[in-house]
Amino acid sequence: MQRNNDLWLGVYLPTMLLALGQGALLATLPLYASELGFGYTMISVISAAAGIGTLVTDVPAGMAIHRLGMRRCMYFGTALVAFSTFPLALDLGAGAIVALRISAGVGTALWGLSRHTYIATAVPIASRGQAISTFGGVNRIGIFGGPALGGLIGTIWGMQASFILTGVMALLALITVVIALPKTSDTAPQPRGESRERWQLVRHTIKSNAGDLTAAGVAQLFAQMIRQGRQLLIPLIGANLVGLSAAQVGLVMTISSVVDMSMFIPAGYLMDRFGRKFATVPCFAIMGIGLAMLPFATSFATMTAIGVVIGLGNGLGSGSMMTLGADLAPEGATGEFLGIWRLIGDVGMVMGPLLVGVIAANLDLTMSAIVLGCAGLISSLMFLFLVKETRITPEPVVVAKTTGD
Repeated sequence: MQRNNDLWLGVYLPTMLLALGQGALLATLPLYASELGFGYTMISVISAAAGIGTLVTDVPAGMAIHRLGMRRCMYFGTALVAFSTFPLALDLGAGAIVALRISAGVGTALWGLSRHTYIATAVPIASRGQAISTFGGVNRIGIFGGPALGGLIGTIWGMQASFILTGVMALLALITVVIALPKTSDTAPQPRGESRERWQLVRHTIKSNAGDLTAAGVAQLFAQMIRQGRQLLIPLIGANLVGLSAAQVGLVMTISSVVDMSMFIPAGYLMDRFGRKFATVPCFAIMGIGLAMLPFATSFATMTAIGVVIGLGNGLGSGSMMTLGADLAPEGATGEFLGIWRLIGDVGMVMGPLLVGVIAANLDLTMSAIVLGCAGLISSLMFLFLVKETRITPEPVVVAKTTGD
């Protein structure tokens, strides 16, 4: 069993640093693209580009973990995020920005899947919900300060200064992983011949549980779509419909993130004590309601209130998709299965911003919010009625009684 200190120093701390840097981009990257004169469609492509890079790398990343080991994948992933972010501070065209964000997404896939596999294989299933929800909570702690910090830096020194901040945070995360992650935790590189057997195990798992996995995959797709879509929708509605400044938009997102991150302990308790559905069902129902409320915002106060609702919903699902994927993964081919599982979720993450941009360009931002709200409610209902409960109750320890003769 993995020691708690190893998780905190080797996984949670670098996750927080990366999240802080990525959070800074949430408020500034869409506004920077808007300042350059790009339309809603191009802004959504720029916002979704990192997700596209992650999406195309998910399955190869699962293979890379088996072939190269988790440590190497973590090193290369964090380094790629850093060195794909610094150049954003230069005066670049739309194509170069998209290419850099795709490259950062590749690094995110390597880092994200290696740490997911690490937790899934190191933590027993009985306490997996708490361990992964803590991971999600730490990620949210990093993100909560990012938008406000990025918005403040963008307002004072220009949007491009926030990109420098993000690159520095990624470098610090890399240094932390190199120093703190135990070398004994790594998976040794494996010969090519074993890959075929591992993929056969994955295919057998998918065929044997086709109905459950299909429902879970579709529900996750909608869930990740609204999670990522909200990161673009809130800044655009705040700036263009309500008239907030970059600093105000960043503050709204930070307040939402504070509520979000405060829920990771209850989320983990619910998943381990009562079942995964006790977290996933209310999570996406509340988020859907909050997103549908966004068009009714008229001021900083109402935007903040709606952000609190969205943050509450998202926080209840802290680590829920990662926990569900770890529960479903077959022993012996965890990395490969999680690569496919994350691919499904990342398709939704890419679809979210793209859907917001396309609907906003052809209709308006109000319709984008309504569509995402409906997607949240659909996801909640699917998790309630169509996805099986994966929580396993630990077997009670039976102490044999001795009788005297």
